[in-house]
Amino acid sequence: MAKEAMIPRAHRTLVNAEFEAVDQHLSEYVVNVSRTGAFIRSKDPLPVGTRVNVRFSLLLDEIEIVEGVAEVVRVQSSPPGMGVVFRRLSEASARLLERLEQSGAAAR
Repeated sequence: MAKEAMIPRAHRTLVNAEFEAVDQHLSEYVVNVSRTGAFIRSKDPLPVGTRVNVRFSLLLDEIEIVEGVAEVVRVQSSPPGMGVVFRRLSEASARLLERLEQSGAAAR
């Protein structure tokens, strides 16, 4: 049996921690993000393989928007949600995530 190559995950930055307090009122929000993907907390995650248009905000020094196309690569029940890999990002979004990773700063 051939072994699959292990690809290390990019550094994850925790985001939107303040949403935990209102989790019962939200259907979906991004919990952590890297330059390659994100984990989206969701009460009704999409099936693995689903391509989705993503658009979410990060609270940094200012409100920043990340937008592009992602693919669901993992679904879990605790906490409920889905891991997505970015397949295409706007140029501004890619630069933003690269800066976020390099700074090591957590978004609010």
